[in-house]
Amino acid sequence: MLAATLVFTTGAEAACYATYKAKRDDPLRLHYGVAEVTSPDCTPEAASVELAPRLALDGWILLAIVEMIDADKLGEVRKSAGDYFLRY
Repeated sequence: MLAATLVFTTGAEAACYATYKAKRDDPLRLHYGVAEVTSPDCTPEAASVELAPRLALDGWILLAIVEMIDADKLGEVRKSAGDYFLRY
């Protein structure tokens, strides 16, 4: 019984990441990034609620959550995100 509880707890705490697109105006600048989502609800909606204010602190506007990914896929998106890999 204890083992089942530990497995469940570990799975529930698995890291969740979102790939996203953001912009700044005047002049228009765009970026693609990857951010960790700390909400227990690993959905695009939860990611939007969490990331929009983080990005806004630096003047970025969240345009879209592209995809929700797990830690196993981070290596696949690292190069595409460049400077914005886990920055926000």
